[in-house]
Amino acid sequence: MKKKLLLDENLPNPLKNDFSDKFEVSTVHDRGWASLKNGNLLAAMTAAGIEYLLTVDKNLRHQQNLDKFPVKLIVLRTFENRYKTMKKLVQNIETGILAMPADLNVWEIDLRGK
Repeated sequence: MKKKLLLDENLPNPLKNDFSDKFEVSTVHDRGWASLKNGNLLAAMTAAGIEYLLTVDKNLRHQQNLDKFPVKLIVLRTFENRYKTMKKLVQNIETGILAMPADLNVWEIDLRGK
């Protein structure tokens, strides 16, 4: 079964096409959710059955009560989030997501040394 991922608006939209077939990836722009605030975005994800939110926003976990939603937050730690750079890191992102313990709702993937 494919893992459903949503790319936050702080990640480049074309990145969705670089993930393997283990993942079903959409963006907030694809879904018309770019204007949603974080709490409403998490609620919309829950209603749509999307499991993971990929973001570079390190503060999101402190701004929302993530225990209210069955969504897993994946925080990507990177020096930059341009497509040219991020495209090369997709395999590392996939490996990090697959390594996430099931009992956690926030997981950081450090891409800065890759």
